[in-house]
Amino acid sequence: MTATVAPGFRTHEVFNQAPPRTGVNEYTSNIPLAEGVARYDAGWAAGSLTDVGDLVGTESFQHDAELANTVPPVFHSHDRYGNRIDEVEFHPAYHRIIGAAVAHGAHTSAWADPRPGANVARAATFMLFAQVEAGHACPISMTHSVVPALEFSPEIAHLWLPRLYSRGYDGRLRAPGDKPGVLFGMAITEKQGGSDVRANTTRAVPNGNGSWSLTGHKWFCSAPMSDGFLILAQAQDAHLADSAALSCFLVPRVLEDGTRNVFRIQRLKDKLGNKSNASSEIELDGTLGFLVGEPGRGVRTIIEMVSRTRLDCVYGSAAGMRQSVAEALWHVRHRAAFGATLIDQPAMTAVAADLALESEAATVTALRLARAHDADAGDTEQAFRRLATAVAKYWICKRGPHHAYEALECLGGNGYTEAFPLARRYREQPVMAVWEGSGNVIALDVLRAMTREPESVDAFDAELATARGASALFDSHHDRLRAALAELSSLPAEQAQLRARGVASAMALGLQASLLLRHSPAPVAEAFLAARLGADRDFQYGSLPAGTDFATILDRH
Repeated sequence: MTATVAPGFRTHEVFNQAPPRTGVNEYTSNIPLAEGVARYDAGWAAGSLTDVGDLVGTESFQHDAELANTVPPVFHSHDRYGNRIDEVEFHPAYHRIIGAAVAHGAHTSAWADPRPGANVARAATFMLFAQVEAGHACPISMTHSVVPALEFSPEIAHLWLPRLYSRGYDGRLRAPGDKPGVLFGMAITEKQGGSDVRANTTRAVPNGNGSWSLTGHKWFCSAPMSDGFLILAQAQDAHLADSAALSCFLVPRVLEDGTRNVFRIQRLKDKLGNKSNASSEIELDGTLGFLVGEPGRGVRTIIEMVSRTRLDCVYGSAAGMRQSVAEALWHVRHRAAFGATLIDQPAMTAVAADLALESEAATVTALRLARAHDADAGDTEQAFRRLATAVAKYWICKRGPHHAYEALECLGGNGYTEAFPLARRYREQPVMAVWEGSGNVIALDVLRAMTREPESVDAFDAELATARGASALFDSHHDRLRAALAELSSLPAEQAQLRARGVASAMALGLQASLLLRHSPAPVAEAFLAARLGADRDFQYGSLPAGTDFATILDRH
């Protein structure tokens, strides 16, 4: 017997769901970002950034971001005839995303056109793209960061920098001179060493014609389809004082004559976070490389590259916080429960505002650091950025996962499903705290900077001091921080290490508070200071004091 359904009968009507968050300009709707761009001398880029904001807010771009992660890269070790090819095949959506990022200068625009605010404009561009799709930002970041390392070898720089500065993209393996532009990666760590790169065993021997042959392995090699890589290896040469000296080499994937270099991909990593960017393990077997910088000075050669990628981790975390806040606010502004819109219920209002505060603090810090990296930075600015970049990398990147989780919870069950972007963001945020140095490594780098470059402490303190007098809470925090730094400088190394994390956290909060006091509306700064520096401070989101001006905080997002 067949059941019949009455004409027009439906099981239910879909209502009280937030509409799709598309068609939003991600630049103009992000007031802290737009204000920072203008404040730090990058107002000339507002038109371009508005265009990027429009692009990444479209339904088609968001769909590409989803496709790039739900249809992951596929590794092909051999072609169908049995030839070794070591290729990774990406969904076309990934190529569209990274091609657009390159076209808008998210990679090397600050180097190609250095002027006041150039790094600010580039940071904002990078953040807008990374907000919606995080995986492609890895090769974009490495391409930006490789420039100062290549400049250690003028001949290499002369050949490769024009290719890096180009805004053309071709994801195929071809001779670098035949491509409209190139991207770079790096392969530094090995199974036995991780961050301890001096334990690397990959070796390099000279060929007598200016090239070297590298043999060994790398445990992490992201974006293996890039056109060139910086690789650390132990240079073995009878003319060197040390029998093995850790050195930096440029390894092209394809040589100038179109011959493929030996670059054996072993497998792709099954990562917690994004799936769009292939991360791999590789082996080198007589692979051709070219020395960058002096032999035995590999760490010195790549250190500025590492500093730049650490800064991009700050940008990436800030971009993730922005996505988390934007998605959470969109939901709670359109969803009702228990007789009221979620955003109008005090508990949710406080959580959403607290998430917005954290996002704004990360954004203003990121753009302040970007300005300090411009070509016109003087000695004081360079000293400030040396310490402040490490401090921000430690704190902002460590806050990212907790922030993403709390934002995800605002969406309830929807947030926990892969159909909405915050599940992907929650899985992605931890990588920013791990990549280019996890918490302990960065906290120890903060100590190293203070010890080896004491002028960085003075520059950092001077930056904070510009906000003194604006808040008793801030002044008290700054006084405690000064005392802690003075005490830290007198401690033995082992005891100093035990305090490194706490001091780095206090420094980061002081920097963020100082910037908000100077540049954000008073209700924003006051709420941040009360929640983060006050006597009743509680790092659980939503613990904002009575009397907080929630409307001013939320209207900026």
